[in-house]
Amino acid sequence: MKTKLAALLLRAATGAFADGQLNSSDFPPIDIEEPKADAHGDFSSNFAMVMAAVQKMAPRKIAESITAKLEDPEGILLKTEIAGPGFINFFVRPSAWLPVLKEIHQTDERFGHANIGNGEKVQVEFVSANPTGPLHVGHGRGAAVGDSFGNILSACGYDVQKEYYINDSGRQIRTLGLSVYLRLKAISGDPVDFPADCYQGDYIRELAEDIQQGTELDLTRIPEEAAISRCARFAAKKILAGIRSDLDAFGVHFDRWFSEQSLFDKGLVDSAVAEFKGRDVIYENEGALWFRTSAFGDEKDRVVVRSNGQTTYFASDIAYHKDKFERGFERVIDVWGADHHGYIPRMTAAVEASGIHRSNFQVILVQLVNLLRGGAPVAMSTRAGEFVTLRDVVDEVGRDAARFIFLTRHYESPLDFDLELAKQQTNENPVYYVQYVHARISSILRKATERGVSRPGGNNRHLDLLTTPEDIQLIKTLARFPDTLQAAARMMEPHRVSYYLMDLASGFHAYYNKRRVLTDDQGLTQARLTLVLGVQTVIRNGLRLLGVSAPDRM
Repeated sequence: MKTKLAALLLRAATGAFADGQLNSSDFPPIDIEEPKADAHGDFSSNFAMVMAAVQKMAPRKIAESITAKLEDPEGILLKTEIAGPGFINFFVRPSAWLPVLKEIHQTDERFGHANIGNGEKVQVEFVSANPTGPLHVGHGRGAAVGDSFGNILSACGYDVQKEYYINDSGRQIRTLGLSVYLRLKAISGDPVDFPADCYQGDYIRELAEDIQQGTELDLTRIPEEAAISRCARFAAKKILAGIRSDLDAFGVHFDRWFSEQSLFDKGLVDSAVAEFKGRDVIYENEGALWFRTSAFGDEKDRVVVRSNGQTTYFASDIAYHKDKFERGFERVIDVWGADHHGYIPRMTAAVEASGIHRSNFQVILVQLVNLLRGGAPVAMSTRAGEFVTLRDVVDEVGRDAARFIFLTRHYESPLDFDLELAKQQTNENPVYYVQYVHARISSILRKATERGVSRPGGNNRHLDLLTTPEDIQLIKTLARFPDTLQAAARMMEPHRVSYYLMDLASGFHAYYNKRRVLTDDQGLTQARLTLVLGVQTVIRNGLRLLGVSAPDRM
């Protein structure tokens, strides 16, 4: 509908210019919005106001010239009005909404999909937790955001690849190896001074016991560094296998798992450093190598190779992101925890220094999750091992509830996740509230079949019986789904889909409480079955993008 109205406005403006009523044919992009107040119509445009400077005319006079030339060959409008300083308000004829139901029926699972991406190659990298411990609920929120956003981009015509970056090299992996090694020594009866900066969860002891039972080599009797290295490799591999399993249970699947260590094995870190050093983007100072990030907008330069010859994480990330774009991705989107905010300027600088426009690299920062149980906080501390894992949450509340609730707020806002609420089968539980609509409509369809009522098709000749305000309002809500997906893709905000689904569910519940679907009038019954089938299709399509099931029974 927005596309049709924009075309009508453009055609009218062109006609007004041809007749000399407008001074310029330099028209700005036409923005069509839905007013908050019903009195302002179904849609509104500030088209006349934004072109006032170019036309050198008062916005209201421009609006009058345009509306005078407005032609409506399809008969979709009841009327137009000029409001305030020059807003053009559109009132749509109720019958003009009915083709939405036909489109939903014809496109089915592809309703809402678009091609705004035009096949642009986009990589979405998310989770990428260090294989030093199990995934916690914060990782779960990042996984839900990244996975759903990738799905939405795909539905909007982008060529999307989802990637997990395995930080299997560097200081934290050595700390993991040392933690397991020291626990192994303790199990063997050796006195151990366990440093505070080592990992102390029960899973570390379990890993040490696995090594002790699974190897004929006594690691406590070989050189310490060799033993630590072996413990690190064993532990990282096993933890990563657990991460894969947890993500699989969470419904998250990656197109590629990329190893940081592979960057070193292939010499990509050294070659990236050498290339930038040759261009004087990397320089030497006091025995260390520094990246001129300040020349690309960062607050200061950053070390890439320490004076002892050890590379920093930044060096790996430079090589990794350089490799991403060399693989042909036109846009790279990283999903990070909010504590990485300060890392964005230096990474953006590295991308720009590689010859890539900074706008082609974007970061989604995901805020913390406050885990509650019945309103009371649940303590979490990864280092001390006192944390609730993502697997714990999924096992307790289910994948659907976990994923949906993670997406009920903008990722830039902290999220309160109440375990008890997530298990309730009430309207207070948002995922239940939405899924119940799908199940309720399935129940209506079963009852219709029992009464001998056939399932209606998209070309239902009785649709013109949908005339009540409730009928039209529900169709209007359905019509917003494609715009919602496109806005979620453009704004990088997957929560828009969950918000929309809750709004649609609310609209259906209100409709069902006021209007009967199965009536004594066969034609009206067919029309309303088509309407609720449309609701069910859109609920299913939206939930699928969020990685949530659409049950037929609850």
